[in-house]
Amino acid sequence: MDRRRVIEPSNRQIEAAVAMFDALSDMPRLRTLLLLKDRELSVSEIAATEGEKMTTVSARLQILHAARAITRRRQGKSILYSIADDHVLSLVENAVAHAGEIVNKETSP
Repeated sequence: MDRRRVIEPSNRQIEAAVAMFDALSDMPRLRTLLLLKDRELSVSEIAATEGEKMTTVSARLQILHAARAITRRRQGKSILYSIADDHVLSLVENAVAHAGEIVNKETSP
């Protein structure tokens, strides 16, 4: 593993990272981020895909937005949500890939 010398993060950066991990530490929120990895979706589209109430999805999106994991933009009467940036996408994809390695090790003989 490449461990280049990096500048130590500030307390503010660490607090923001903790908030991000806290937002990602919920299975429905992580599933929502995975839905948003390829396209923008509205609350109603996410609710329909997940089979959940719009209020539930809206609350979930609010948490993800507060952690700056997602962005939103208005299109007509709808608000569309998407992954905030490539850093968030990489974080989610790496977490899921790492979890897959752990699961595979646990289930292999």
